[in-house]
Amino acid sequence: MNMLSSAEIIARATSHRDLADTSGTWREGLDRLVAAFNSEAALNTVGEQHIASMLAGKLASRIEIEDWHARHPEIADQQIDRPVFGLGLPRTGSTALGVIMGQDPARRVLRTWEARHPCPPPETATETTDPRIKSAQAELDALIATDPSLGAMIPMSADAATECLILTSMDFRSKEFAAFGRIDSYHDWFLDCDMEPTYRFHKRVLQLLQWRCPPNRWFLRTPAHTPFLPALDAVYPDARFVMTHRDVSKVIPSNMTFVLALTAAFTDQRDLKAMARNMVHFWEQALQRLVAFREAGNDHRFFDIAFTDFQNDPLREIRRLYEWLGEPLTDIAEEHMRAWWLAQEAERRSAAKIDFAELGIPLEQLRASFAFYNDRYVR
Repeated sequence: MNMLSSAEIIARATSHRDLADTSGTWREGLDRLVAAFNSEAALNTVGEQHIASMLAGKLASRIEIEDWHARHPEIADQQIDRPVFGLGLPRTGSTALGVIMGQDPARRVLRTWEARHPCPPPETATETTDPRIKSAQAELDALIATDPSLGAMIPMSADAATECLILTSMDFRSKEFAAFGRIDSYHDWFLDCDMEPTYRFHKRVLQLLQWRCPPNRWFLRTPAHTPFLPALDAVYPDARFVMTHRDVSKVIPSNMTFVLALTAAFTDQRDLKAMARNMVHFWEQALQRLVAFREAGNDHRFFDIAFTDFQNDPLREIRRLYEWLGEPLTDIAEEHMRAWWLAQEAERRSAAKIDFAELGIPLEQLRASFAFYNDRYVR
C-alpha cells in the first residue's frame, strides 16, 4: 500500500511552480496530518487517493489566494466589521441556522461553492451563475449517492452556507480532517497549536471573497471555532457569537453517526470506541475553553439558542437574534427564511443513531463529564 507524502502533495499542488513559502504555518499542519493519516487512519486505496488529492487541492487554493493578494494589495483594505460567528457542538442545529441566515439578501455567508474554490474571487454579476456552483453541486450529489443518510442528517447545497473550517483547512489546522479518518495524534496537536496565524489567513480569504461580491455583514459558523476563541478574538476583536445548545448525550451519538457515514469510503478498519473517546475528549476540552472565555468578561458577546426552541419556531429565534444584534430583519429576508424552512420539512427526519453501548461510554459518565456545560446552557 502506498503512503501519503508531504513532498508529493506539495509538488502536485504547485505543479512545479515556485513556492516561496515552504515553511509557513501550513507546513507543520500538513506534515502532522500526513503522519497521522499514514499511521492511524488505516486508509484503503480509495482513501489514500482521495486524501492526497484533497490535501493538494487545499494547498493549491491557498497558493491562489495569496497570489491574488500579491497582485491586488488593495484587497487587504477590505474591512471585516463585527462578524457574527455561530458556535456550539455539532448536531445542535448550527447548520440549519447558518443556511437560514444566508437567506437574508443583506447578509454575507460563506457559500459551499466559493469555500471549496475561492479563486477567482466571486463577482456580484455572476454570483448566481458561476460554473463552480454546478461543479460543487455535482460533488455533493456524488457524496450523498454514496450514503443517502447524509442528506437526512445535514442540508447540503452548493449555494448554501457552509462551515468556515474549510478556510482554516487551507492552513492545515482544522477539524474538517476528522471527516476523512481517525487521526488522534493530529487532534492532540491541533487542540494546542497556535491558531492565530490560521485566523489571520481566514480573514484574508474573507477579504478576497467580499472584495468584488458584497454585502460584508458576515455570518460565519463552525463548531470547530469553539476551542480557539482567544485566537479568533485576537483577529476579530469586534466579533459576536451565536451559540446553539443541545444535551451532549444526544449530540455525541448523532455526531458519531455522521462521522462514520463520512469516513466509510476511506477505510476498511474503524475502532468505534477509540473514535468515540477521541470525540468526547475533543469536545470536553473545547467546551471547557469556551466557558472560560465567556466567563472572562465576554458573556455579553454571546446569544444563546436552545435546539428545541429553534426546531419548534426558528423564525422566532431569528427575530430575537436580529434584535440582539441591533440589525433590521426585513420582510423579504423573513419571507425567504420561512420558505427555506418549509421546503426543508420533508428532509428534517432523524437518521438512525449509534447506540451508547457501541460507543463504550456509559451514559452516566458522559453526562457527568459534561455537567459543567449542560447545567449552564441546556434546558
